[in-house]
Formats: sequence, C-alpha cells, structure tokens
Amino acid sequence: MIKVAPSLLSANFACLKDDIEKIENGKADWLHYDVMDGHFVPNISFGYSILKDVSKVTNLFLDVHLMISEPQKYVDEFIKSGANLIVFHIEAMENKEDTLALIHHIKENNVQVGISIKPNTPVDAIQDYLSLLDVVLVMSVEPGFGGQSFKEIALDKIKDLATRRKENSAHYLIEVDGGINATTGKQCKDAGVDVLVAGSYVFNSDDYTQRITSLK
Repeated sequence: MIKVAPSLLSANFACLKDDIEKIENGKADWLHYDVMDGHFVPNISFGYSILKDVSKVTNLFLDVHLMISEPQKYVDEFIKSGANLIVFHIEAMENKEDTLALIHHIKENNVQVGISIKPNTPVDAIQDYLSLLDVVLVMSVEPGFGGQSFKEIALDKIKDLATRRKENSAHYLIEVDGGINATTGKQCKDAGVDVLVAGSYVFNSDDYTQRITSLK
C-alpha cells in the first residue's frame, strides 16, 4: 500500500495543530516536514523548535527533510526534537567520508535515514549508499518552494531505484516530492514509488480525506 505524507510546508501556519489533526483523520501515513535554511535553497521554513512542538500533537511518523547546508551540524537537534526519519541532500555533502559518517550517526540514534536527490542529480550519485538507507527521496521539483509543476525525469529515477533495489536486495523505500496530485501520483505509483509527498494538493483542498485517499 502506498504511503501518503502530506507536506506541512503547504499547511496554514496559523492553524498547524488543526491541519495536522485533519490529515490524521484523513488517514495520512507520514507527516513530511521541510527544513530550509535560505542557503542550500532560496527559502526559509521550520526549524527544530517547531518540530518539537509538532511531535507533541501528533502520532504520525515524522519525515524530516533537511534542505540545508552542512546537515551534520544540526542533525542532533532534529533527532532530539522527535524526528522518526531524517533525509538529507547528497548535494549538501562534501565527500563520501562525511556522508557515511552522517548516515551511521543517524542510525546509531535509532532514527531512520534517507538521502534526497535534486532533479538534475543522477541516481549514480548515491549508489554507494543505497544498501545503508531506509528511504531515497526523489525530488520532482527544484527544492525550496511548494506548488511547482512535476518534472517527469523523476519517473525514470523511480524506475531505476526500484530496479536497483530488486537487483541488490536492498530495503529502502522510494519517496517522491514535488508537484504530486492524483495524476502524477499514479504515474509515480506505476513507476514503483512507495511514498508520495503531497503539499498543496492536500492542504489547498476542502476535503483532506478525499485528496489523501485519491493518492492511495
């Protein structure tokens, strides 16, 4: 069964608790929490203090997506604030040694770990880490802002990741984020995705339950 992870970035920030309750009642599986620093991406969003508050009002699986430079400097704060999964960008890492160290550090703290790739980053860039990951997050838009159109190059990456997973007996889930609606969601499911992140498609609707159900 496909998991649906509504993206809090598209929620009403003045009513976060209410919106979280609505997606819980609408049978969301995960809550996608975007962290942006204004440096790695040209936008600023939530930090770890808000994550700590969010973790107190929901039992949803907290999928924390770090769109930040030097994620190793801040990861401990997100671990302490309740993250169930921490996904960082391969493009934010300087070398293989640092990447492996960060993966192992997150795992040692009993938190799941994932790596994300931007639309122009090939799957080969993360081949060396696939066997260690719980999640691979394929960006189907340029990270930084919600409401963008889906880039179909993501479908090829999803298919590629699904093939590599089968060939190597890996266990990671394939997640996709950006421009997801009922149409693009079906395309991603057909390609082999496991988790759909949806922001404006869910939160800009009057019926969260219907939108979440339409993605499953």
